[in-house]
Amino acid sequence: MSLYQHILVAIDLTEEADAVLEKARSIAEANNAKLTLVHVVEPLSVAYGSDIPLDLTTLQDEITQQARERIAKLADKIHVEKGEQHVVYGRPEREVHRIAEEADIDLVVVGSHGRHGLALILGSTSTSILHGASCDVLAVRVGKHG
Repeated sequence: MSLYQHILVAIDLTEEADAVLEKARSIAEANNAKLTLVHVVEPLSVAYGSDIPLDLTTLQDEITQQARERIAKLADKIHVEKGEQHVVYGRPEREVHRIAEEADIDLVVVGSHGRHGLALILGSTSTSILHGASCDVLAVRVGKHG
């Protein structure tokens, strides 16, 4: 029996996403597992006073559409079906946990920058995903290692 049967890859759509996807693809291949991709579009926050009316809906829609296009290109590279590509809106850790539970995921793969100092103390998305996950989480080191 395979160690993993359904792997969720949470990607941030930077150039480093390729390394995370490649690692997840090789684990999926070795385990004959299904791959699902997710990118979470975080809500835009505005630091202006409440007296300035701003409608960020159009900008948010554009960001979401660009994310869908980018995830589709990445998914094509590793042959992930359209139905297994998700671009969702919300807090990354919350949405990753939700999809992992709904889709019966047994491994979540995320990129990790291995930050030090203040960024480490404050936490990161990959740390947030790790805490509260109901399955294994693999943090793939990306970016500078040192």
